[in-house]
Amino acid sequence: MRLFKDALARRAMGIVTALPGLLVLLIVIGLFLKSKAILGVEPLSKLLFSSAWHPLKGEFGLLPFITGTVWVTVTALVLAVPVSILAAIYLSEYAPRWVREAAKPAVDLLAGLPSVIYGVWGVILVVPFVGEVLAPLAGVYSSGYSILAGGIVLAIMTFPTIIHVTLEVFGTVPQALRDASLSLGATKWETTRHVVVRKGAQGILAASVLGFSRAFGETMAVLMVVGNVPAVPRTLFDPGYPLPALIANNYGEMMSIPRYDAALMAAALVLMLIVLFFNVLARRILVRVERRVR
Repeated sequence: MRLFKDALARRAMGIVTALPGLLVLLIVIGLFLKSKAILGVEPLSKLLFSSAWHPLKGEFGLLPFITGTVWVTVTALVLAVPVSILAAIYLSEYAPRWVREAAKPAVDLLAGLPSVIYGVWGVILVVPFVGEVLAPLAGVYSSGYSILAGGIVLAIMTFPTIIHVTLEVFGTVPQALRDASLSLGATKWETTRHVVVRKGAQGILAASVLGFSRAFGETMAVLMVVGNVPAVPRTLFDPGYPLPALIANNYGEMMSIPRYDAALMAAALVLMLIVLFFNVLARRILVRVERRVR
């Protein structure tokens, strides 16, 4: 009976562990089935690479929304990754213990704030700053609702993810390596640069990829500051329309328009697959880092 209970518990825990992966698969299958109505009529290449978005005419090109998502996400990462890595280096290698202990809860607090708070803050401060300061400095006109505003807000939202993961990676670097470097006459910065950062390079990359995944699917904050114009952006000061904002803004209006529902489900499927790909990539990198440490 004891062996039977042990086997039963092992099987039950295995089933429970498999449920999250099964749920992801079910979401992908559900989105695919809901988008079949348009995938069977329109070629996938036309959906992905057409910039014509006129639902009343039956035109559902997703290119403006895909490029808007990429523009905002890349802008956010260009702003967030260097700052986050430098902050993690300071907290891990240079900061006094009391600063480190005070900073970690603050970083966790930033990660837990609702995205709508970031959005409101962006509308109040970031949008006027972009429209009244940065755009005139660049010699262009902008209302402030732009790719750059969305990138700045999203960068701040991405800070906690990248900082937290990078700190964990630096924590896996053996202290003996630091001591050996310092004993050979290297400075603190040389040790940090050539030992800690180099040893954790793959983990830093994984943290950046996780930040990318976090930023790629963000909805509310970006929706409030990016402008929501269904056109392919040409500069950072142009408005954009990311995929999550498209779904959030239009899902309630699609019932009376043929294939509108399927087009939005296809957009959700594209978003899901991209985020899933980058999360799997980040996980594989982190597993390699853990194996190297062991």
